[in-house]
Amino acid sequence: MTTVVGGVYSERCIEPNWREVYGSAGRAAAAISGAVPGVRLVTYRSDQLGDGLANLASAFDLRLDGPPVGFAIAFDYTHSLAVPRIVPRPDAIHQQPPIEVEDDVVLRFGMLEGTARIRARRAVYDPQSAFDPRPFGENGSVADELALILNQREATCLTGETDPGSAAAVLLARGDAKVVVVKRGGRGALVASAAGSSLVPAYRSASVFKLGSGDVFSASFTQFWAVEGRSPAEAADLASRATSRYCETMSLPIAAAADLQVLAPAPVRSAPGRVYIAAPFFNLAELWLVEELRDQLLAAGVDVFSPFHNVGPGSAELVAPLDLAALDECDAVLAVLNGGDAGTIFEIGYATAKGIPIVALAQNMRPEDMKMPVGSGCLVVTDVVSAIYQTVWQLR
Repeated sequence: MTTVVGGVYSERCIEPNWREVYGSAGRAAAAISGAVPGVRLVTYRSDQLGDGLANLASAFDLRLDGPPVGFAIAFDYTHSLAVPRIVPRPDAIHQQPPIEVEDDVVLRFGMLEGTARIRARRAVYDPQSAFDPRPFGENGSVADELALILNQREATCLTGETDPGSAAAVLLARGDAKVVVVKRGGRGALVASAAGSSLVPAYRSASVFKLGSGDVFSASFTQFWAVEGRSPAEAADLASRATSRYCETMSLPIAAAADLQVLAPAPVRSAPGRVYIAAPFFNLAELWLVEELRDQLLAAGVDVFSPFHNVGPGSAELVAPLDLAALDECDAVLAVLNGGDAGTIFEIGYATAKGIPIVALAQNMRPEDMKMPVGSGCLVVTDVVSAIYQTVWQLR
């Protein structure tokens, strides 16, 4: 049998509107429920989330287990790529006694309110902690075969190595795991084992809902490697495809391997480039959005030109030549069309004439106002996170 153990929490997101009870373990159990019968979901069961837990178990035919607790934990997001506000604060969450789990296959997530001590034939461990990931065996957990799924920061914290390949080599040499997967964001994942290492691409999607995408990857890898017995590289590639599908559809459970293999999403290709942010910045809301777009693009490793940050206020005679010169040097434009700002519209017209690809974020525009952007080849999206990813992918 298969057990998923970890946190089940309340999730709230402003864009897109999202009010669900999932958390890492709940989402992962739902993800594999289509192909793995009778998945057991073990968590600290909040009495305040009783209805949500019951609905989750009923919708995905899960066997719910775990000790009751008298509090709930909530994650609040502005958008699905934002750093969440956690309520209560992590340092104020009362730590619970460890949960004991034994099964043939176990997917274990790190939790805010406690830990799970597991015993399994095959285990997958995702520590879910960017700043203090704990080693799998520290709490007495054991597995005949273990796969670690880490992001780059977690891999560095556990090994001191900043290079994913070096970090994976250290973990394998120490005997920490039989398989190590280091997720590299839009650059895919490194998969390493005694048989060697390989790179698995990330795959594009028409829209991007990032909340919980890492949970879906870990769950999918568990299904394809630990349950179905596929090779680590094949399991990771299928997991990447399943994650792309989830980001586009926001739906669970994941598709079967045969269905994922016939899908043809484009792999993300890494390439350098510079993005020009064309947007109004005349009030606090507009300034916040420009700041957020710039921060997220920089976090994705992209060079960014923002007229507000790089030029600032000034006369038309001063600002316009500097902005247009920067546009000439950019490889893609992320344009915010909300409100129909004249300067932004001029900039996308200029970029179109220069053959520079444009992603347009348009959330409150009339169809009549969008005829020229759409007709001239702009890629129009309606949410911030999709706009960010689609812009980065213009450089790939």
